[in-house]
Amino acid sequence: MIFKDVCDGRPYPDHGFSTKDWARIPPQQVRLDELIATKRELRLDTLLDDDSTFYGDLFPHAVLWNSKLYLEDGLHRALRSALQQRTVIHVRVLDLDFLKS
Repeated sequence: MIFKDVCDGRPYPDHGFSTKDWARIPPQQVRLDELIATKRELRLDTLLDDDSTFYGDLFPHAVLWNSKLYLEDGLHRALRSALQQRTVIHVRVLDLDFLKS
């Protein structure tokens, strides 16, 4: 098993974070098997593309909501890491549990 679970869509409320907002969150190590993917489908050409992060953030984005960690952006990067036998990746984590309290 690569991810903890896979759901269809984001179960957490819209956080309104921009690319600049995400860039302010320092990346941290996260185990792949702690993440819940929010996309059921991926594009194989993007998974295999060496330049897939050229226009985006180098680090995937995850949202902590109700003590669960949802992979919002970076599914292809996470799967590429799994294919390379890695169990941990660096992810920017937005803690909505902290923000709602």
